This record gives sequence, C-alpha cells and structure tokens, in this order.
Amino acid sequence: MSPNLPFALPWEDAGTPEQMCKNSAPSVACRLVWNVSQNKEFTNFWADWLDKPVTTALWILVTFLIALLVRNLAHRAITRVTLRMAESTMSERVRERSRTHFDGSPALLNQRRAQRAKTLGSVLRSIASIIIMGTALFSILGSIGLNLAPILASASVIGVAVGFGAQSIVRDFLAGLFMLLEDQYGVGDVVQIGTAKGTVEAVTLRVTRMRDVDGVVWYVPNGEIKAVGNESQNWGRAVLDIPVGIGEDIERVKDLLQATAEEMAETKTWSKLVLEKPSVWGVQALAEDSLVIRVVMKTAPGRQGDVARALRERVKRAFDREGVAVGPAVE
Repeated sequence: MSPNLPFALPWEDAGTPEQMCKNSAPSVACRLVWNVSQNKEFTNFWADWLDKPVTTALWILVTFLIALLVRNLAHRAITRVTLRMAESTMSERVRERSRTHFDGSPALLNQRRAQRAKTLGSVLRSIASIIIMGTALFSILGSIGLNLAPILASASVIGVAVGFGAQSIVRDFLAGLFMLLEDQYGVGDVVQIGTAKGTVEAVTLRVTRMRDVDGVVWYVPNGEIKAVGNESQNWGRAVLDIPVGIGEDIERVKDLLQATAEEMAETKTWSKLVLEKPSVWGVQALAEDSLVIRVVMKTAPGRQGDVARALRERVKRAFDREGVAVGPAVE
C-alpha cells in the first residue's frame, strides 16, 4: 500500500504476484491481473496463456503509435524547414531582382519556389518515413521473437543487387536532389544543357523538362547533366558583332555605335533592362573586305536576346542614316 494513499494501487504488491505469475520479475499486466482479481486460478491461466501474447500485442501497438507520432512530428518539421528555405530563396530572388531591375513574373517565381519546396519536402518526408517506420518494423519483429540476422543479410544482398541494377536511377535522384538544394536552376530559367537550350518548364528529382525556341520539349536525366549554363541568374550580357565595310572609318563607326547604344539605354522601355552604360570594345575580327566591331550591354537576366535584337534594328537605321556600309559577316 502506498504510504501516501489510504488504499493500494492496482499495480502495487498486494500478495505474491511473483509466485502467481511464475516469474521472479512478472510483467505489469500479470501483476495487475493478480492485484485486481486476487484469484490464483485466473492469474495462473493469464500467466500461462495470455500474458505473453497480450504483452507483445501491447508492445507492438505502443511501438506503432510512437512511430506514427515521431513520423508526423518529423513531417511537420521537414515541411517547415523546406518552406523556410523556399521563402528565404524567394526573398533573395526579390532582392536580386531589385538590384538587377529584373522584371520576372512573380507568379513564375512563386511557382518555382512552390515546386522546389514540394519536391524537397516530398523526398525528405519519404526518407524520414522509411527510416522511422523501418526501425519500428524491425523492433516489432524482434519483439515477437524473429531472428533478424537472416532478414538483414537478405536485405543487404537485395539492396546491393538493386543498387547495381538501378544505379542510373539512383544517380539521377542524387543529382536532382543536390541540384534542388543548390538552386542551380528552376522553372522559368533559360538554360543550356549539352546541345539543348531552352526554358525550364519542370524540374523533378529524376529529369529536367525544357522547351527550346522551336517548341521542342527536351527531357534530360539529371544524372546525365555534366554542365549547365543558366542565362537567368544575376545578370546577362548582350554581345553584338557588327560587320562594316573595310573602308569605313573605325573611330567614326565606334562613336556611332556608342551613341546609338547609349540612346537606346536611356529610353523608358529599355532603361530598366540595361544595367550599365553600353561599351564598344572595338575591332573583333578583320577580313579582306570587312571588319567586325563588338558592342556589349549588361542586361537583366534572360533579356539578352531582346536587347540585342532591338539594338541591331537601331544600328541598321543609324547606318542607313549616316551612310555606313555594312560588310559581310566574318566567320
């Protein structure tokens, strides 16, 4: 009997549970049965037939419930972490956009953030579920008396065989995971992967889907990507090689190109996309009947093509107005 209570609790000694349960260290269930019933025959029956199955079932139930609780807590933590990562990446993108005057679509950036958080969260939650529920399963198997050594050995052999057979898939998944963690590119970015160049439409752990300027959709396994060029990060550069006749005055042509580029950069339409003062680098190539003068403009990411096309049109009109002869392109 408890010294602080006027009555005995059911799990306290109120007789000889060790003798009734036929065990020097009886289980809590058997001790409780004896303390509640005080019946020798029923306690012996419980100890012989029900104690171990009921105790094992309760242990399995408790293990399973604890595993579910831990898994849910892990899933919530992973969801919070991935969302915070995505939000921090989004805030960095917003600051970067303000620095570079990038006018990318907020909906596209949100889509990229959501996809990245969803993919990472899904993978990490799956890994957490496999680890937690697998540990619980092995604990349950051990509690019912199974020898786990042969099972672990068989699982190791099967794992090695599957690893050799599906190593390309594993490589794709690992490459995709690191690509997402490092934020190498995302939905909406203009990238070049090998011979394929286009806009990224979807990114998964296994493949990257992109569409080129002709509308062709490319599916690139992430494990096959050795190098990727991203035109949509930080800033870009429009590089124009302007061929002119070999007899033209180089300084005059350079001054005309500089004035044309600066005039375009100061217009309302292009002032937010041209980040620095245009620069004429000078003669890039020289041939028998023509020379090439290079003009460069630092632009917002992904807008190099638009700026280059607009500048070519202005240069053509300026050359026609000033009577500058356009020479053949120099390879």
